[in-house]
Order: sequence, then C-alpha cells, then structure tokens
Amino acid sequence: MGGDNSKLTYRNVVIQLTTKTQPIDSNDNAFWERFWTDISISVQDMFVLIPAAEIRALREESPNNLATLSYKAVEKLSRIAEASFPTAKDQQTALNCIRLLTRLFPYIFEDPEWRSFFWSALPLEPDSAVDDECVPLAHSLISALCDLLFCPDFTVHSIAKSGPEGPEDMHTIDSCEYIWQAGVGFAQNPVHNTAHDSNRTEILKLLLTCFSETMYMERDEAQQTQNKWVSFFTSTNNRHALPLFASLLNVVCAYDPVGFGVPYNHLMFSDSREPLVEVALQVLCIVLETELTASYPTHSSQGYRNLVGRMSSEAEEASSTTATSAGDGTTEMNLFANYMSRIHRDEDFAFILNGLTRLLNNPLQQTYLPGSTKKVQMHQELLVLFWRMCEINKKFMYYVLKSSQVLDLLVPILYHLNDARSDPARLGLVHVGVFILLLLSGERNFGVRLNKPYKNRAALDIPVFTGTHADVLIIVFHKLITTGHRRLQPLFDCLLTIIVNVSPYLKSMSMVTANKLLHLLEAFSQPWFLYSGQTHYQLVFLLLEVFNNIIQYQFDGNSNLVYTLIRKRQVFYHLANLPTDQSTIQRILKRRPTTLPNSDHSSPESSPTISAKSKSHSIKDNHDAQTTKEGARKKSQADIISPTSAVAPAGNRDVNGSAIDTPEAESSGDAPTTNYASALQPALAETPAIRSMTDRLLANAAGSTSGDFHSSDGATHPLEDALISHLSPSRRFRSLSDNSSPPKLTSYPHESGDGLHSVPLNHPGIAHSSLLGENPTSMATERVTDPPNSYTSLNSAQSVNHHSSKSSGINQTPGRSDENASKHEGVGHGAGWVPTSDWAASWKAKMPFQTIMRLLQVLVPQVEKICIDKGLTDETEIVKFLQNGTLVGLLPVPHPILIRKYQSNAGTAIWFRNYLWGVIYLRNVNPPIWYDTNVRLFEIQRV
Repeated sequence: MGGDNSKLTYRNVVIQLTTKTQPIDSNDNAFWERFWTDISISVQDMFVLIPAAEIRALREESPNNLATLSYKAVEKLSRIAEASFPTAKDQQTALNCIRLLTRLFPYIFEDPEWRSFFWSALPLEPDSAVDDECVPLAHSLISALCDLLFCPDFTVHSIAKSGPEGPEDMHTIDSCEYIWQAGVGFAQNPVHNTAHDSNRTEILKLLLTCFSETMYMERDEAQQTQNKWVSFFTSTNNRHALPLFASLLNVVCAYDPVGFGVPYNHLMFSDSREPLVEVALQVLCIVLETELTASYPTHSSQGYRNLVGRMSSEAEEASSTTATSAGDGTTEMNLFANYMSRIHRDEDFAFILNGLTRLLNNPLQQTYLPGSTKKVQMHQELLVLFWRMCEINKKFMYYVLKSSQVLDLLVPILYHLNDARSDPARLGLVHVGVFILLLLSGERNFGVRLNKPYKNRAALDIPVFTGTHADVLIIVFHKLITTGHRRLQPLFDCLLTIIVNVSPYLKSMSMVTANKLLHLLEAFSQPWFLYSGQTHYQLVFLLLEVFNNIIQYQFDGNSNLVYTLIRKRQVFYHLANLPTDQSTIQRILKRRPTTLPNSDHSSPESSPTISAKSKSHSIKDNHDAQTTKEGARKKSQADIISPTSAVAPAGNRDVNGSAIDTPEAESSGDAPTTNYASALQPALAETPAIRSMTDRLLANAAGSTSGDFHSSDGATHPLEDALISHLSPSRRFRSLSDNSSPPKLTSYPHESGDGLHSVPLNHPGIAHSSLLGENPTSMATERVTDPPNSYTSLNSAQSVNHHSSKSSGINQTPGRSDENASKHEGVGHGAGWVPTSDWAASWKAKMPFQTIMRLLQVLVPQVEKICIDKGLTDETEIVKFLQNGTLVGLLPVPHPILIRKYQSNAGTAIWFRNYLWGVIYLRNVNPPIWYDTNVRLFEIQRV
C-alpha cells in the first residue's frame, strides 16, 4: 500500500474504534487485524494517527474495546514469538503491534483501575481456559518481547548450522550464542546491522514503557509498591535474562561515538547504534535498582563464570536461591543485579570502565575543527549506571579506585557540576555528581589519587593555576557554593564532607585553592549566618576539620595553606570571640540581611521552578581575583603580616559599598547561563540528609566505627570527643606553652559599638542567597532540606528538638508544600526555633581550634619577625620560609582521621529512582512516549 493511503486507512480504523459506543466482538478478527496486518506505519506516524484525547476517550467510554485491542496485540506478539521461523510479514506485524502498545500503555497506566488488567489471568487461546493454562497478560508480553530480542534475522544474525540441520527455531535457540556485542562474557563480535539495531531499540522502548508504570504512582505508593513488570523481567521466569544482561551492558560499554575519528563523519552518516545505546542504558539503570535489603554474594577465585553456554547452570543456581528466598517470604532475586555482582575479572572491569570514561569524556573533547566530532549527551544515565554498579559490585568500585582512570571519571563529573551549577533544570545532575564523589571520597585511594597534577586546561572553566586534581575539586566546589543556584544549599554539607574525607591525603595545595577554603570559612563564620540556622555551625566545624587534618598529616607540603591561615588569622580570632549572650544574638539577627538588590524571590503562588530569566543570585568572587595567577605577586609588607588583610576585600564597589554585580555583568561572568533548550523540568525528590547517607569510620583503624575511642591514658571517650576540644577558646590559649605569648584577640576594623564582628554584608565572593534563609514567601515554594544534625554528635547543642528530615521525604507539589515548608530550619529560622545563648555556647565550646591556634601562636611571630628583619614584601619568600619550617613537637597529639563513608539508605534510593524516571521522561522525545501524560511520581514544571 502507498504511504499516504496506508496512513489514511489506518486513521479510518482508529476512528471506527473510538467512535463505537458498543463493545466490538473480540472474535471479529477481520476488524482487529487491520491495526497491524498489511500495513507499515512508522512509530512517529503512529503517535500522530492516534491522538491522546482519543485514547483517553476510549479508556473512559469504551473500556472493553481498549482492553480487547491491547489483548489482541499482545496475543499477536506471543504467536509470532512462538513461531519457529517468523517471516518478514510476521516481523512487520510485530513492529506494528509494538508501536501500537507503546502508544497506548502510558494512557492505560494513568488510570489506577487498569493496573490489574495486565495481571489478570487471561487465556492464551479460547479453549485453554478449560485446561487452566492461564497466564497474566503482562507475563505473555514480557516473554514475547524477550524472545523477539533474540529472533534470527529480526534482531540478531542467524547462525548457519553445519550438516543437515537448518537454522535454530525460536523454541530451541540458545540465546547466549546471540549476544549482541563482544565484551563481558562474550568474545565474538557480531556483524553490525542497522535494521537489527532499529528493531532492538523499538522493543526495548516498549519494555521501558511497561516499566514506566512507576511514573503513574504517587511517591509514597511507588516506594511501597513493587514494580511487577521489572520484577518479572529480572526473575528466573525470563529465560533470556543472562544474554540480555550481557547484551545491554556490552552494547553500552563498547559504543564509540567518534569511531575512526574522521572529521564530520556524524554529519554524513546516520548512527543507528546511538539510539540503541541510549535505551539500553536506560533499561539497565532501571533493572539494576535493587531492594535495600538485598545482599549480593562475594566470590572466590572461581567467581564469575563465563557467560557463554552457562545459562542453565546460572539459572539453576538462581532458581535455588529464589526458592529459598520465597520460602523466607522475601523478594525474588533480581538476576540482573545478581549477574552484575558476579563480575570480578579485571579484564571485564577494564572493559566497563573504559567504556564509561570514553562516553563521559566525549563532550569534553577538544578538536581543531569546530563540531568535527560527534558529541553524545547521555552523561546523566551513565552516572546513574556507575552509581548502580558501585553499589552492587564493591569489587568494581575498588578496581576503579586503584586505577588511575578514576581521575578520568572525576574530571567529567566536575565539568558537569561546574557547567550546571546555576541552571535550575540541571540541579539533579549536580546532585548525582556530588553523591558519586561522596561515595568515592570514603576510600583512601581516592584521596591519594587526587594528588596527581592536573594538566587539562581547556576542559573546565576555572581560574588558571598550577596544581593537582584536588585543587580542581575544591575550586569547583567553591564555585558551586558561591555562584551556584540557591537550591543547591542542601548539598553544602555534602560538598564539605567530601573535602574533609580527602583532606588527610592532600600533599600540596595551591595558593588559589587555599584562598578558596579560607573564603568559605570567612563566609560561613558570619555571626548572622551562624545564628540564623540551627545547624549552620556544622559547616564551620567541617572546614575546621579540613584545616586540622592538613596541619596534622600533610603540613610539610602545604605551605600555601599555612601562609593563607596566617594571613587570614583574624577569621579564627573573631570566630573564637563569637558572642553568645542572648541580647547580642538578637541584635545580630535584627541586622541580618534579608534580601538583595537583584533578588527575585518567588511568590507564594508561583511554581517552585525558577523562571527562565531568573538568576542564581550569585555574587562574583572578586575576593580571590588577585590570586588567580601564581607568578611573582608583590604585596606590601603590611598586607602580608597585617591581621586586617584577612578580610580586606578587593573588587569594585558601588557607593553603598556593595560588591554585588549587576545581572548583565553576572551573565557575562563565569557563571554559566541556563540552557533553555528544554521547556520541561521534573521536580526532584528531597535531598537525603547527610546523616542518613554516611557512617563515620576511623580511617586508620580497620573495622572501627563511630563507637568509643580509647585514648592513650586508657580512658574511653566518645569518638567525637577525641576529635574536638572541649576547652573554651580562652582556656585553650592559656593552656599553650608559656614560652610564647598568646595571640591578641583583636577585633576587626569593622567593629560596631557592641563589639560584634561586623563584616560588610555585601562582602564579595559569596552568594548571599546561598547563605540567607529564604524569606517566608520563598520557603513555601523552594522546599530546601535542612542541613544534617549529626556531623559531630553535639548532644549538648540540641537544646531544642531538631527536626529529623525523613529519608523518604519527597519534594511535594505546590499544593502540598505548606505542610513541609515549616519543617525546614536549615535556612533561616526554623518554625518554632529561636537561637539561645546555651545553644550557641554548647557548640562554640566544642570548636576544634586547638591545632590551628597552636600553629598561629608559633608561626605568626616568626613570620612577622622575618618580614621586619629582612624587609620582605613578596609572599613567595614567606612561603619558602614556611616550607623549611616544622611544627614537630609543637602541635597537639594528632587526632584520629575520621572518614564519613557513604552507606546505602532509603532516601538516596528514592532520590535516584525519581531522578532517573525524570531523565527518561525528558530524553525520550522521538517518539514522545510520556509527553502530556498525567505522571504522578514527580511534578513536571515548565522552565
């Protein structure tokens, strides 16, 4: 039939179906066959010829006809899959049925009453009900689709058999011989066939559509309800589970979008493999989601067996495990996760890691000819897949960490963090990158690897410096905090936790990086910020722990940081002198900044989504403009040794002393502009609290946890007591050596009449919107989580009940946000919470000052003396002097290294599930499978 006539005929059939008010006889095969026989309708035409409104009308007004159409299409697919040798006509019929079901299913899932339809016992044949051979419609569909994924001459090449035997039929085929790509467990590389790739893609998209039933559940329901489609697909009922796992994984990891590197080849030739890789990647991410209670076996040398020809033994082993778990009443084993956990050979790990790093670094590749190489944009799914693999297979994660290629993963992650930091539509990507770095930072090898010099200048938009990958990480984190979107505030503690975890292993820090860290401390130690949130002080504790770790364990190579600590020592002196009396706290909060000239907080009626014209309210970092070049920088002697230089800001100010850049200047600065290519944005789930994501462990004591710590005197103290000083700042100073005079705790020149530390509110370089509590109208729509409560277990600091953010807390829709808006005291004042003198004094007394103050007490007089005696005006000479110094025997006994390791938790699992389905929703635009359907798992916002 001609193309136009075929479309017209098909449209007439659809109209006949949707206009009939009476049920059509299911035995009227002449009518039903017209939907898939003797026609060739592309999937794009299918979506045009069957409008969404007509599907919904059919579902509501003629449900029997919709049920019959679905049943007939599944039955047709099952019969084709059961045929010994499907003909070319059968294959086209199967494609038509697949496209039809892909169009119908999202609208069927919209109505919860239809869910049981797919799981009801329906006979495969009219007379089979007599024999009680009934299977749910969903089982028939999944089994048929899996069979078709290994159908010779349709989705795989037929293998010629020697002797009189013909090609294998669909009943006897060993699908392990038909794995799509060489790689893990399969050495043969099949010939690439464009038609096969296209057919595989369409089948996988229908499978993905079946799995998407989760998108049409409320978040609480999705958390409590098992996805039956995924469970059946990953169970032992799927005889193709093993070859499917290998095929999906190998197709993704073997894909090379650049190929032989011929310039502009992607403009001359279509790439049929990219759509297949994308959908395979999405299916893998979905099916590798496991229950939190699932455990995966560790393996001996025999370990992971070769996939080829071992399907039966693997299935038998999994079946026995499944039977055991069924007897215990637990969830059936996920074979895909089980197979992933069994991979153990270094060759397989290398293949997977090479594939992931190749695809993640693809957007960063620089060429002399603009646009000459193909760029793929599947980094979101790749990062989720990497996360899943690290959670399931710890041996893979350890392999990554011991390999230098871990830095090939780090650089693209930092690139995306930096690039997406001010784009509200890509905040989820920032979260994923931070979560992955938090996971990796819990291992010593990651911190050690960060000491490798960084040489790839063009990849990241960061200041010019000479340093290591650790410098890059800290600089990017600084930009996230100071110029990132205000809704990234729940990640501040995660970012600082990562720096804390790696800090004991950083051998050399550049001057630029040292200034960034001190700048963060300067910002977070503002009195109005510390007293405006119940847990804000924990950010200061984390930064102090970073400095303590480096001073105690990496002092020799970090003269740049030591010099910066001396230069900005007044920050520590003022923090030690922080007033804690109630009247002063109230005066500080009254003078607390509430808004900015360029602030545009959302109104209560507005959506949580930031408008396209809205900025991230960032203030450019002029504070460190002088330190972006590390040549011979001349400074006056007074600037080097003056205590006021710690807060002397640089940069242009307006007549009011403001260093806030105008929106025009901001858009032309280093903060990236928002990408408006996509008009839709799924709302993210609530960021899990850091306390639910990490477990505190001693890095230098295997197996140690955050239990009791035994000191040298034999006494037992809680672990946090070994990490912090319980002396007040004044008592601490008096306890130091009598041979050196204690530093004078002078005040800033910006000192108010009541003796308060009063840094100008518009101090350059920090995004005030990142520090300010959202005003009441903004809190109702932003729904930012509160910072966590258990970094240092300051029990005495909890004079009031701190809200324990539920790990399963979800970002609610605007209509339901009022009940959550009052729960967040991490920004501004929490509902019913008022800072008290006892509360402030409790955590101030536990600030870990002793190591830093001892360093300042010893080195400041020496630096001042050498500057005066030798007339030094160049800071490089001071740094050289510090390089030759030592604090051996002068510092307190080194504290134990405390590592906050990521631990699996429900909150993170929920967050990743919601984020992944949001990515899948937006990425599948050809055809737009879920567009304009009533998804309930997340809210679709227009940017």
